[in-house]
Amino acid sequence: MSRKTALLKYSSCAAALMMAAGLVNPASAQNAESSVEAEQGDPEDSGVIIVTAQKRAQNILDVPISVATVSEEKLSSILDAGADIRGLSARVPSLYVEGSSGRTAPRFYVRGLGNVDFDLSASQPVSIISDEVVLENVLLKGFPIFDIAQTEILRGPQGTLFGRNTPAGIVKFDTAKPTQSFEGYVSGSYGRFDSVKLNAALSGPLSDSLSARVAGEYTRRSDFVENVNPGADFAGNNDGEPDLGGFSSVALRSHLLFEPDTALDFSSLLTFQYQRLRGTTTLFRANILSPGSNELNDNFDRFEVAFDGGRNNESNTEIFGATWRNELDTGSVTLTSVTGYYVGDSDGVGDIDGGVGTGATSFPGFIPFRSETGSLDTDVEQFTQEFRVSNSGNDRFNWQIGAFYFWDEFTADSASFNGTGDPNPTILAITTQQSEAYAFFGQLSYDLTDALTVTGGVRYSDERKVFRGTRPLGFLGPINAETRTQDDSINWDLALNYEISEGVTLFSRVATGFRGPSIQGRLVFSNNVTVANSEDVISFDAGVKASLLDNALRINLAGFYYEVDDQQFTAIGGLGNFNQLINADKGVGQGFELDIDFSPVDNLDLSLGYSFNDTEIQDDDLLVAFCGGGCTVTDPLVTVGTTTRASIDGNPFPQAPRTILTATGRYAIPVGGGEIYLFGDYSRLGRTNFFLYESEEFQVNGNFEVGLRAGYIDFDNGFEIAAFVRNLTNEENLIGGIDFNNLTGFVNDPRIWGVEAEFKF
Repeated sequence: MSRKTALLKYSSCAAALMMAAGLVNPASAQNAESSVEAEQGDPEDSGVIIVTAQKRAQNILDVPISVATVSEEKLSSILDAGADIRGLSARVPSLYVEGSSGRTAPRFYVRGLGNVDFDLSASQPVSIISDEVVLENVLLKGFPIFDIAQTEILRGPQGTLFGRNTPAGIVKFDTAKPTQSFEGYVSGSYGRFDSVKLNAALSGPLSDSLSARVAGEYTRRSDFVENVNPGADFAGNNDGEPDLGGFSSVALRSHLLFEPDTALDFSSLLTFQYQRLRGTTTLFRANILSPGSNELNDNFDRFEVAFDGGRNNESNTEIFGATWRNELDTGSVTLTSVTGYYVGDSDGVGDIDGGVGTGATSFPGFIPFRSETGSLDTDVEQFTQEFRVSNSGNDRFNWQIGAFYFWDEFTADSASFNGTGDPNPTILAITTQQSEAYAFFGQLSYDLTDALTVTGGVRYSDERKVFRGTRPLGFLGPINAETRTQDDSINWDLALNYEISEGVTLFSRVATGFRGPSIQGRLVFSNNVTVANSEDVISFDAGVKASLLDNALRINLAGFYYEVDDQQFTAIGGLGNFNQLINADKGVGQGFELDIDFSPVDNLDLSLGYSFNDTEIQDDDLLVAFCGGGCTVTDPLVTVGTTTRASIDGNPFPQAPRTILTATGRYAIPVGGGEIYLFGDYSRLGRTNFFLYESEEFQVNGNFEVGLRAGYIDFDNGFEIAAFVRNLTNEENLIGGIDFNNLTGFVNDPRIWGVEAEFKF
């Protein structure tokens, strides 16, 4: 057992003990609100949306950034039936989330800018911030979202206040914090495929100065896909029973808040959280596309696969995190310290070719060679520390300065297997990557007039990485590799916010962002260690925010244009099944996003979101390998020596939906002390290309899903019962592909329905 694995198990016990302590020591209710709760605000009370996009509580109208929030009801609805964080995809304009590792390692895109690299050490230009701590590694980004107080999506570079790897934007979660009044809830749901979801939270005072909150989530789903390969021992011998598709996840969180009754306004918040995930990773399906078409063909069956490798694609993940936030308000300045520590452990294997056999005896369709890869062990350890000093109060002149430190280490024992389920690897590569970064930042905001505010910020960042790799087993022989990178950058932003009338503001912003150099060493099939130079982004935003008709109508409209110099891309797959970093001369993105919330009459709430993202790779000389599985490439082909490559100049960014349309509607009928309600949501994607090159097969246009929820809420007694359905129309959406072997694809979840009950107290 590794040191990190042991720490995970020890820390999970500590978190459980703290939860138990909170449950058996509920103190009497008090009237005082904690400072943390006050910072978060309550968007529902006054109709005013409070956000912390600039690390201080502000009305969303006063923030010169394109910001979107996700309501508690919408978040709960899209997570019905146990959906993971990928459920946020296309639920907010310009936000897309995908992944090829099941419920772990999600990849985020904002305004088309992201990273398709499936390697767990890959950096992304979208940061996930949880309770002010950046979750850098993709393994950490998949941590379940539950007991959430506020969800914010910050679109465009956030290089001043957040800095590290934020040239595209931020997805920011603030969890619910302890209260000085006793409260809590418990909810449970049951649905198709024995889907179970249980949530509970309890909050309240332990003493006059100490309060706690504990929360937990358990989700599971039974297998619902059968492996119909009769020759695989692990496949259940084609007995008609499902073998894959299920999962189980347990997540716990505990907060302990200390607020002493002294002359100084001080608070200290200690947080522990833990997750254990077991289940099936992504199911790759061989030849479910036909040459020249991106439509699913007759080889596709939602409830069947044929695997001879992967041992039913099992994976395991364990994560522990601890955060310590201290804040002291002296009356003139506020001092804030946020310390974060996370460790994670993961392993898994998959049948990547998606079928059985090779050559003439393979099925479904022709499979040139077997591919079965995975990780014997993956460990990540991350430490962050941030100090901030800001002025207190609501003066015309607001400022904050700070320092930030980041360190992480990622180790992966990557393996390839014989393709028929033998657990002994045929190739083994052990790689370690260490990253270290520090930064200093500051921001000033000044009210030039009662209506006009100017905000400016600057950040200095220094980033260093060291990659080391060995291959003790493999046909290419042993290797010892070491690569180092270092770069620094100064980023800045300047914004104006102008209130043209009460409830209507205009904003404009120019901002830069920076993503440090990246290293990629996939030593399983190659001796190459590739490096991508730093990418730099400059973005121009302008928009209008309005809250009208006594907050019954909210409109946020923003237009943007950005350029990425030396844009980092990952050339994945192709005939040689490589995974290499490259830099494009330039990437350009432009478009707009629109968010509308409207309550035209009592008990009717509507929302509409739309984004248009036009992205383009600009590099006359950039060539990449294209598919080895028989796809129809539509790019110009260029022969260099004996090798043919695709020219990708002018192509859109990969996994960058050109449009996103999302809508929700809620109608309620008051009944006694409660209401009967109907809530529906809809999302639709425009054209989305999977890879750097373009082909007829590996792209989609028009994928959509519908969700519906109907129920009854008894406000007087805090009780709710509801029925729900996700993917109402049972759409079979192609969401990704594997291109090096055959025309392999993977799809969305099937229709899932169920019932749920919740009790709040």
